[in-house]
Amino acid sequence: MIGLFLGEKDLPIQILKKIKKKKLNYFIIDLTKNNKFKKNKNSFFINIGKFGEILKLIKSKKCSKVIFAGNIIKPKISRLKLDFKGLFYIPRIVKAAKLGDAAVLKALIKILSENKIKVIRLNTFNPELTLKKGVYTRVKPSKEEKEQILKGIKTLKNTNSYNHTQAVIIRDNKVISLETRNGTKEMIKRAPKSKIKKGILIKLPKAKQDLRVDLPTIGIDTFKDCNIAGIKGIAVKSNQNIILDKEISIKYANRNKLFLVAI
Repeated sequence: MIGLFLGEKDLPIQILKKIKKKKLNYFIIDLTKNNKFKKNKNSFFINIGKFGEILKLIKSKKCSKVIFAGNIIKPKISRLKLDFKGLFYIPRIVKAAKLGDAAVLKALIKILSENKIKVIRLNTFNPELTLKKGVYTRVKPSKEEKEQILKGIKTLKNTNSYNHTQAVIIRDNKVISLETRNGTKEMIKRAPKSKIKKGILIKLPKAKQDLRVDLPTIGIDTFKDCNIAGIKGIAVKSNQNIILDKEISIKYANRNKLFLVAI
């Protein structure tokens, strides 16, 4: 039995499809804002502050492994309806929240571990969602572009491991846009445009990022946004980035002379 903590966007749907295809026993703890999985008979819409209810459900299902997937919109602490366990654990969550979303996830994982529940990698059943090392498009990054990718990697390594920065845009060997809590899409929109030089999007896991629950994700929309913004290519980390709509994305990149490289 696998427990699925599912949040917003498309990734949870992809994971759920694969688990159904494999005919695995599962249940869902729906952490979306509007009860997205309510039509699934195996889904339970539970306030994240009700740790007691969540733990009771997991144990009643005789479940020892869970997966976190998708964007989990964390409600304001003051609005949470807490049960007894929630009151016990909430100080740790509040403390972690001051450091950022990644710290909150780590705190939740530790709480589950203390209750003998193991969090496994979100792509455990979907290895096809990540890329092995290599270039996946007809266009390949030049020597100069490879050097710019290395600069982007160095920039990301120097960011706070608990903040929201998983991506950076490099152009003419300079950082022109850095990801914030608003996400990659908004970062691409903010990037200043140039008719002469084209930028490169580098999106990687942060230092000390928990790769079980928080793999950076790109998809067809990312490629479209890059094309509009005058970004020539995307670099991701091999085996550590999720790519949704892989075949469609690569075909789009080839048509528009973008490159995709896993490093």
